[in-house]
Amino acid sequence: MYIIKPSWLRHSGEQKDFEVYSCHVSQDGKRLATAGGDGHVRIWSTDSIYNSHVEGYSEPRQLCHMSHHLGTIHSVRFSPNNRYLASGADDRVICIYQLDSRPPSHASTFGTNEPPPIENWKTHKRLVGHDSDVQDLAWSYDNSILVSVGLDSKVVVWSGHTFEKLKTLGVHQSHVKGITFDPANKFFATAGDDRTIKIFRFTPPAPNATAHDMVNNFVLETTISAPFKSSPLTTYFRRCSWSPDGNHIAAANAVNGPVSSVAIIERSRWDSQINLIGHEGPTEACMFSPRLFHTQNPAEKGASASLVTVIASAGQDKTLSIWNTNTSRPIVIVQDVASKSISDLAWAPDGQTLFACSLDGTIISVQFEVGELGWVATAEENDKALEKYGVARKGMGTAEDVDGLHLENHSKAGELRGAESRMGALMGDLPAVASKSDTTTTNGVKSTVKNGEAKNGEVVKNGQTNGTSEPKSKETPAAESADKAAERINELKSRVQVTKDGRKRVAPLLVSSSGTGLLSLPQSQLVGAKSKTATQSETPQTILDLSKPSHGLPKGGIAALLLGSKRKAVAVDGEEDDEPNKRLATGPVPIMADTVDGLEPATLTAPAHGVVPTPEFLRSAVVSPSVSFSQVRLAVPKIRSHIVRALEKGVLQGESTLEDASKIPENIILEAKNPARPREPSHITATKRGALLWQDYLPRAIILLAGNKNFWAAACEDGTLHTWTPAGRRLLNGIILESQPIILESRDHWLLCVTSVGMCHVFNIKTMSAAHPPVSLAPILDIAITSLSPDGPTAAPGVTSAHLNSLGTIVVTLSNGDGFYYSSTLYTWQRLSESWWALGSQYWNSNDSSLTALSSTAVGPASSSSTAPNKKQPSDDNKVDISAGIIPHLERHTTTEFLVKGRAYTLQRLIKQLLAKDGFEGFESVVSVAHLENRMAGALALGAREEFRLYLFMYAKRIGAEGLRAKGKGWFDKGEEIGGWERKELLKGVVLILGKFRDLQRTTVQYARILGLTSGDGDDDEDTNGVEEMEE
Repeated sequence: MYIIKPSWLRHSGEQKDFEVYSCHVSQDGKRLATAGGDGHVRIWSTDSIYNSHVEGYSEPRQLCHMSHHLGTIHSVRFSPNNRYLASGADDRVICIYQLDSRPPSHASTFGTNEPPPIENWKTHKRLVGHDSDVQDLAWSYDNSILVSVGLDSKVVVWSGHTFEKLKTLGVHQSHVKGITFDPANKFFATAGDDRTIKIFRFTPPAPNATAHDMVNNFVLETTISAPFKSSPLTTYFRRCSWSPDGNHIAAANAVNGPVSSVAIIERSRWDSQINLIGHEGPTEACMFSPRLFHTQNPAEKGASASLVTVIASAGQDKTLSIWNTNTSRPIVIVQDVASKSISDLAWAPDGQTLFACSLDGTIISVQFEVGELGWVATAEENDKALEKYGVARKGMGTAEDVDGLHLENHSKAGELRGAESRMGALMGDLPAVASKSDTTTTNGVKSTVKNGEAKNGEVVKNGQTNGTSEPKSKETPAAESADKAAERINELKSRVQVTKDGRKRVAPLLVSSSGTGLLSLPQSQLVGAKSKTATQSETPQTILDLSKPSHGLPKGGIAALLLGSKRKAVAVDGEEDDEPNKRLATGPVPIMADTVDGLEPATLTAPAHGVVPTPEFLRSAVVSPSVSFSQVRLAVPKIRSHIVRALEKGVLQGESTLEDASKIPENIILEAKNPARPREPSHITATKRGALLWQDYLPRAIILLAGNKNFWAAACEDGTLHTWTPAGRRLLNGIILESQPIILESRDHWLLCVTSVGMCHVFNIKTMSAAHPPVSLAPILDIAITSLSPDGPTAAPGVTSAHLNSLGTIVVTLSNGDGFYYSSTLYTWQRLSESWWALGSQYWNSNDSSLTALSSTAVGPASSSSTAPNKKQPSDDNKVDISAGIIPHLERHTTTEFLVKGRAYTLQRLIKQLLAKDGFEGFESVVSVAHLENRMAGALALGAREEFRLYLFMYAKRIGAEGLRAKGKGWFDKGEEIGGWERKELLKGVVLILGKFRDLQRTTVQYARILGLTSGDGDDDEDTNGVEEMEE
């Protein structure tokens, strides 16, 4: 063993030698970087250090020095690929240096005794992300990330390619003073003054990853605190190290009773059963040799093949100790190698040379001869030891074969086209898809398909059949060639604008990072249903497949009461059982007041909540006696004297006055007139342009009216339902219901009636049959968790709407924001939307739920060729997609109810506090994936064809980024189609999305070969692959 301590190897000042806080050796072993209290990073030639005792050796000693920090530099680290050098200082800045192949531009620094630089290291980036001193740095073994820790208790993760800040981890409760990476590239560990070591699990990000992509990466795996419970807080560093075989972590500044030690933490179990005891003071740094060692010379015959690791430790006792895992005592102890604490250790890549630096300015090199530490194992033996942790299976981020590269190129080509399309759209260079005169409006939502545009082999004349915006035909003469598109993009990048002071600058290009990122995860935002911006970026519908509300329901929905189960309610602390909450009676309104001057007319006072305009009504409806013992009781509308509904272009409008309904001459006006006396008949008429079309008389007062171009319907207060043809002929005998109807809706040939006891009836007037047996609203009104109250019925969520889609499915929304539909195959209610997703999912009301999001996944809208050939196309030009837009409609309703009640932001703040707790690190990720799965299941059950495809691709994009390989299996539908799409077409889109995730290429390439997606010529396969540019 040789100890080399050249006199020139120091950070010299005019009056003293500055402290040296950090040192590190480059991966090729030719450079030693040191950082000191003088604010300089110095790079030395290791050959000059090794040969400092050789007389006449004249090679350069100091290769370069950089002084780009404003204070003391605490850490300096070379990247594993030798491309970068990083330094962190107490000026809160991290500098990234890069070696320039050109010679230095200056001979020496003016006014100093510094030797002229030999190498030209330039500042590549300055990273600002800490609020206090940067204490330590570490690179991942694949160069994908750089992690910094500091006295602000933060752990900051930076991209190793773009040096963008990917994530800030604030899990430590005090200063963080050490960081080390797992050589298997699965974990990294940080050590802090909160007397803990925290282990983080991570997936190496792609070179173009952004902060949004890393929302669910870098998850806290475990916290280790046992070896550090009484460790002193006087150390400047807690530099830890991971063994080259990945089995152990060496943690400095541990204690074993009252004795200072180095704790050896075992992987997977994450506990410390071994302590290296021998230092008289706290240890500040420990470092494993990067190579494994044989205990016997492998070249000798009969030698055993046992491998050991070697570790060096040092600290405030100014002693350097060398240990290996085969002995209980240190191999080497070197005392008083410096006059102050040893601050950092660094091994050369060959594992035989150790460098140490001290706060007294000392930098020493310790060289071991062959066999002193053992016999160095080959690099292949190192890699073999790491294979059990998945290093070989990971492939270190490289594609496994040429087919994988072709598939990745196909996927990235689609992303590039999507990014260029958005680039032009944002800068206003792309032509509009359709002018105002070309758009049609159906059911209150604008369509963007031009009249006469071909779609799925048919011509759409005055509407849109699919509910989605289709791309322009490829025969459009205005289509740009690839060269012209490239020229236009270059022009966008070089636009010049003149500032207020007359200077010229290149205008910034407003391009979303989602076009270039691996997976731009959405940022959840709460947008109400009435927001104009929200409807533009919502899911794929332009036409909503739901019946329009027939009657204006009261604010807050129809009031509902429940008689709960006969079990005692759980008592809540602070509540008094003897004083039930009763509604205060307003009492009679006085008309005379007794004053000192005698009786005088009373002064009129305004109602407590203002004057509420109500329609003119005659009396309350007669309520069925069944309501008194029903578990569900819904409010019954009052008897109005005059009900007017107008049928405009086949769509029944809301209630209005006769004057408003007559403004459009083509309207058919349905009127119901109820007599003032209960025993007189009611009169119902249908008129057009003032001429009577038909009329009828009913023995009971009419409560509700409904209808469309196929039939008319009226509900009476005795629970009778009457139906007529458009010409006025009675269709069915009077349908007798169990109680008074409160909601009456129609859609095509379907008729929905909800009664006051919560029963829902759905009739098909065309076939004169029921869709399913009557179903109760009790399950969705939380009857299962409502206890029987001694004070009477319990208030339940109000029914805010009830609709029918084109298949006769019931869709109900409640005042608590939940949305449900009734499955006629399962005979149960299913929840499509609830506040749970609004709180925890990143896809709630986010831009990633729009069709344009698919432009970043290389999959555009479906072309006509992708439609199943055996699937009949709708013959009606105005027929919309089945269940189009129901799921986003319900989610907007949930958001609106949240905003109305004022609970949204409070609950979101509570969720953010929850995420900071242990055990909830993956909360957002799990809930977001579950939300997409809920959307897919809903779209599949409702038959929402376009939405199912959109949600499936969003889901594939998410599980690909998180590596959830098993989530893609388990589709129980064994037919040729899923959700109305051919399995092959959906598989093509999913494979293209997953193609750029190299972790999954072993699986996806097999499917890509079958589908013909691995061809090297991407242009020839563009049509078959379904990769089309989105037209905004």
